[in-house]
Amino acid sequence: MSQFNHNKYSSFKPVVLADRQWPNNSINQAPQWCSVDLRDGNQALIEPMSVEQKQRLFALLIKLGFKEIEVGFPAASTTDYDFVRWLIETNQIPDDVSIQVLTQARPALISRTFEALKGAKNAIVHLYNSTSKVQRDKVFKLDKAGIIDIAVQGAKELQKHADRYPQTNWQFQYSPESFTGTELDFAVDICNAVVAEWRPKAQQKIILNLPATVEMSTPNVYADQIEWFIQHIAHRQDIIISQHTHNDRGCGIAAAELGQLAGADRVEGTLLGNGERTGNMDIVTMAMNLYSQGIDPKLDLADIDEIVQVVKFCTQLPVHPRHPYVGELVFTAFSGSHQDAIKKCLDIQQADQHWDVAYLPIDPADLGRDYQEVIRINSQSGKGGIAYILDKDYGIQLPRWALIEFSAIVQADAEQSGEEISPGKIWSLFQSHYLDQPQGYQLANYQVNYQQQEQIQVLIERQQQSCDIQASGNGALAAFVVGLEAEFDQQIEVLDYNEHALSKGAEAEAVCYIEAKIAGKRYLGVAIDKDILTASLKAVLCAVNQQLITQEQSHAQPA
Repeated sequence: MSQFNHNKYSSFKPVVLADRQWPNNSINQAPQWCSVDLRDGNQALIEPMSVEQKQRLFALLIKLGFKEIEVGFPAASTTDYDFVRWLIETNQIPDDVSIQVLTQARPALISRTFEALKGAKNAIVHLYNSTSKVQRDKVFKLDKAGIIDIAVQGAKELQKHADRYPQTNWQFQYSPESFTGTELDFAVDICNAVVAEWRPKAQQKIILNLPATVEMSTPNVYADQIEWFIQHIAHRQDIIISQHTHNDRGCGIAAAELGQLAGADRVEGTLLGNGERTGNMDIVTMAMNLYSQGIDPKLDLADIDEIVQVVKFCTQLPVHPRHPYVGELVFTAFSGSHQDAIKKCLDIQQADQHWDVAYLPIDPADLGRDYQEVIRINSQSGKGGIAYILDKDYGIQLPRWALIEFSAIVQADAEQSGEEISPGKIWSLFQSHYLDQPQGYQLANYQVNYQQQEQIQVLIERQQQSCDIQASGNGALAAFVVGLEAEFDQQIEVLDYNEHALSKGAEAEAVCYIEAKIAGKRYLGVAIDKDILTASLKAVLCAVNQQLITQEQSHAQPA
């Protein structure tokens, strides 16, 4: 018998919508995207983003092609206010991009919000107040008329302040917060009241955002709510219907997709789904879902590794290895039968054909991934055994992404020899492939000058030839990478970094693992040294050596 007292909960009431049309519709274009990473995503972090992190994330969002970006709640946060001013005063906002800011329906906050936006070319002011029954009854203790009055007075304040700054192209957005917990007829009433205040002077269409602030029902019910709302709202031709779904039931993406079927025009969400509780709607996943159906997502997601790297840096949150499209294992088949099917399909897949490969809904290359981990990997038990031996016998704790690459090396050796691979053989393969590279460059010595930007001077040697590298960067490792890029005329991007001690004590050696993308392909570099910086530099050099040696071997092969 269940120990849960399920009788304390009541089921969500369905929407009476006998003539619903959305089940017969198809999505044939991308919605109007709005990223809320810098506001909704940021407020959900244990440690809110620093100025550097906000600047880096904003730059990524621009690069990806977002035309609407919610950048903060400037009236509630000095940090957000200063960030909005920095964006405007340093001309960080392209002319075709609108920044969006959030404000409650309170005069002082609205006034401060418009101060923050002074000088912006295009701005969306997002006004909200809570409308759900539980909020009305238990939080604000107001009736429906009182809640509508808050919204209308806020709408008037927005219009009044916008009139003072005619140089800005203003667009207004209203959210009946907790829309999914609000009676639909009341949601329409309050939105109609707000639209009536704005519509006579609106320069652009008014955005009505219908948030599943808390996901309370199955996605089909949310779609019914959207369709019912659209059927009853006044002045539909002057309105953009926007969605803002959360993931409390694990259906945030499904709800947004069905809401689009129901007639919504716009979607708010975050990269990889960071947000309150279980998160916001994941824009990358929804966009890639469209892409996999032959629909242009209107976002540039071709370098998924960069997106993951920036999001991890800015949020300080991990990305699950099984995260749709972006996880390090999503294109990896552990089953032998899956591997066989994938390989056979790839062998006959032509570049000019529609993608049709077993177990791979999209081509990994479209996201900047290669086929190495897809085709040539061990079974789960194979990798598990290799990891156990390296850790137990040698203290090597390979990260998952490193284990995948090394397992392929062990597998290839096993297939060639036809013999059992002993622990000693595994260690010998590890040493020869990463730690001992007689054909590659060796680190001779280096010197670091710690200034505003760290400067490094490194001497590397290869077969009695030496090379002196000098460069600057945000850290010694970053400076070394800059120098190597200039020396070898190759783009080098450090995708991941791990390190740990091999033993305890002051004289313990450390091992460093670096995954680097060089000339579009990924390489693993490993090094061991008593000094962690030395190990890091050697690990980068190890990855560069693999790329150089592979390139030379390729050129040496007869055509």
